[in-house]
Parts: sequence; structure tokens; C-alpha cells
Amino acid sequence: MRVRAFLVLAVWIAWTLSAPQVSAQGLERVDPETIGLSAHRLERLSDAFEGYVAQGALPGVVVLIARHGQIGYLEAFGRRDRESGAPMEVDAIFRIASQTKALVSVAVMMLQEEGRLLIADPIGRYLPELLDTTVAVARSGGGYDVVRANRPITIRDLLTHTAGIGYGTGVAEDQWAAAEIQGWYFAHRDEPVRQTIAHIAELPFDAQPGERFVYGYNTDILGALVEVVTGDPLDVALRSRVLEPLGMDDTHFYLPREKTARLATVYSVSDAGLERTPDHGGMVSQGAYVDGPRTSFSGGAGLLSTAEDYAAFLQMLLDGGAFDGERILSSNTVSLMTVNHLGVDVNSAAGTGFGLGFSVVEDLGARGVPGSVGEFGWGGAYHSTYWVDPEEDLVVVYFTQVIPATGLDDQGKLRALVYQAIVD
Repeated sequence: MRVRAFLVLAVWIAWTLSAPQVSAQGLERVDPETIGLSAHRLERLSDAFEGYVAQGALPGVVVLIARHGQIGYLEAFGRRDRESGAPMEVDAIFRIASQTKALVSVAVMMLQEEGRLLIADPIGRYLPELLDTTVAVARSGGGYDVVRANRPITIRDLLTHTAGIGYGTGVAEDQWAAAEIQGWYFAHRDEPVRQTIAHIAELPFDAQPGERFVYGYNTDILGALVEVVTGDPLDVALRSRVLEPLGMDDTHFYLPREKTARLATVYSVSDAGLERTPDHGGMVSQGAYVDGPRTSFSGGAGLLSTAEDYAAFLQMLLDGGAFDGERILSSNTVSLMTVNHLGVDVNSAAGTGFGLGFSVVEDLGARGVPGSVGEFGWGGAYHSTYWVDPEEDLVVVYFTQVIPATGLDDQGKLRALVYQAIVD
């Protein structure tokens, strides 16, 4: 018997060593109690979002909570499409808008790690049209003057949104409107993003470089930078450097035809309740991500993704630049990205600063909501949001598709209900 047992063990060991080794992909789903989340308290979160849907305040949402590198909560509520009755599913695909910025910021930092640029470099070294720029300065009696920028814009200015570049609604709004460059939506444009950036460079900006935080086309310019430095279109550069290594197979600039049934419908909040947005190619359009020209890759707002895909990206940052055996960034670079880079004279939201692609919490009391110092995150125009809390070893992804989303308190409730569920 011992000989037979020994032979069986030997065969098993030999098979194990010779068999292909398959590692688990993505974040594993576990019982929430095993990662310090109360299942009972998480029911409060579920009840709250079932209530938002029942009241007609939200069409449908997906909430993901990961802790210690494992998913303890992943739930879908409501409808992906209210008119057809299609239920929201956890693998629904959402327009993530400005959550694209984080991925492009990571791509820029990867290029610095490869020695192909420095974030202190003038952007004009790579995009010559941005070497000498202008600024619109308002006159006290009305109108404005156009003056030369007092210094070149750097890559770091763009990463921190201190380049003075808005979304075309600043002092020189008339010129931006005439150029038909306003708002963050690029999916309907039938021109490469580099061409759009060349048009932007001809227009007066909203502030001097480094003067203040101005949210706008900064990361779209960084997307063009990635294209120039790598020699690849932005979709190819992101897929090879970030999306494929992280297993983000459902993250795209334009949706593959076979995935269109998973795309969440966009709704607007009106006095009459939720209304399906028109399909006319504008910012709230349903169709351009499916049937558009598929030419413009917006680094500032162009991606579509799922909750699990985006959580894998955030987990990589939480884990110091590596995920599932793939190293994307060094831990030193992640540390640099997730601290405040705004000077004392640059305005930011109470208790927060801004790093290289994310807001960063500096003073929990001044901010006044649950969280931790060192937390970083952002959101998207379709009312999505995310955050990473290193102190709690926590990743939260919240996806919905509502624009405009006035009068909603769901994101504040989400934050309160996530933190009350942490019990270790």
C-alpha cells in the first residue's frame, strides 16, 4: 500500500510540475466578512440604491467594493435600458468620460519611466503648436485682451490641470464657440485628436500656466502626446501598455459590435423625472460610441468600461503599480502621482489637492465626509465616480449613466454606506 501511495503521489507531482500553470485573472469575489465588510451593513447600501431606482431617481447602477485585493460587494440595480426593460447587469458597459484621464496619466508616467520624456518638459517639445500659447485676460469694463503666456506649458501643468486650459467656456468663449471646440465630447468628431489639439493651440486659454486649477482639455493634449512619443494611435498605445496587461478586455474607445447589447443607456434628470437622452451625436448621445466615425481618441473623456475592468486598474495603483503579476509602474511613480502637486496659491476643493491625474485628500476634517487622508479618486460626466483609500486598502467603483444629474445625493450616500460597512 505504501508503495502504491508513493507511486500515485509521484505521478501527481510529475503531472503538476509539467502541466501549464494558470494564475487567477482579475479580482476574486469573496464573502464580504472575510475582508472586514459587514454583510448585514452592506444591506443598507443595497436598500438605498434599490430605493433610488424604485423612486425613479436613477435608471440603474453598478457598485463594486474591493478590499485587501478582493471584491466583497458587486451588485447591479435597476435597468440598463428602461424602455426595453433590460436589467442592469454587473458586466454592463458604461461611458466613463473623465475617468479616462487616470489611464492616460498613467501612460504618460510610463513614458517617463522609459526615459522617453520628463514631466518637467515643455509640451511644445513634442507638440510644437503648443510651444507659444496665448491667454485671454478680462477687461474690467467688459471684453478681453489676448496676451502671450508668461512661460511654456509643461507636461506636469497638464497632469495637474494648471495649464490654464478649460473646456471652451472661459473668457474667450466666443472664439472657442466659433472654432466649434467646447465641451469634453469627442466621439462624434471625424478627425484625429492631434488635429483637434492643433486647433485648440490657436485659441486663447483661460489662465497663465501654473496660475490656477482649470479643468479642461489638458488630458486630451496628453493623449496626443502619448501618440507622438509612442508612434501609435492612443487606442493602440493604451491597449498594449495598460489594458491588455491588466486584463481590461471590456475597455474601449468605441464599442465592438458584439458588445453593444451591454452598453448602458444615458438618461437625464428633468422636472418630469428620468428621460432618455436624444440620439443626435452630442455629449449625451447614445450612438457615437457605436456608430460614430471611430476616428478621435479622447484622452480626456473617451473610454467605455465595466466596473470590474476599472477596479483592476485602481487595484494596480493601490498595490503600488503592479497587478496580477504585471508591473505597470514603479511604486515610487505611484507615490508621486497620488500626492498633492498644487501650490498654496492654487485653489482646490476643501480638504483636497490634486496629484498627477487624481484629486487627493489632505485634510479629512476640512473635507467633511467619510474617507481617509491619502485617498485619491475622481469621476465622470455621466455621474460615475471612484476612489482608492490606501489606509483602508479599499477600492470603490460606482457607475451609472445620468447627465445632467442635478439634485441627486446618491454619491454622498454611497460614501457613507461604504464606510459604515467596514467593521475591522
